[in-house]
Amino acid sequence: MIQELVNPFGKVYLTIKKDAENKLIYVNWVGYLTEENVKTGALAYTKTLAEAGFHCVLNDTRSIVGSWNHSMDWVVKEWAPSAAKAGLKRIAMLSSPQSFGETSADTFIKEQMAFEAKCFDDMEAAKRWLQEQYTTN
Repeated sequence: MIQELVNPFGKVYLTIKKDAENKLIYVNWVGYLTEENVKTGALAYTKTLAEAGFHCVLNDTRSIVGSWNHSMDWVVKEWAPSAAKAGLKRIAMLSSPQSFGETSADTFIKEQMAFEAKCFDDMEAAKRWLQEQYTTN
């Protein structure tokens, strides 16, 4: 199952994919993200996670432009606790090194306490870390 969310200009800014083989939800963010995009997208993939009964998200921000710091307060204080209640236990933040997206991901990881979170620049390393969720719990 693949879901695409589009901005008012008809451009896809988020793709959500249920990966049953790896028991995770893969999300791929693209372009410049508004606060509304972040909120709508995060809620959409949290719903997909809960419906699938999974506990892991691979959050790919390598294709975003700029940061998403404008949404940090909401993401940390509102979304993260509700995502944990929906079943999220581990999120891998995939970002490009030395980018604004990586800076936002690092801030998120330091500030949220609802679940395990780690930043990666390598897809396979991120997947391996997420899979540990199922071998250690």
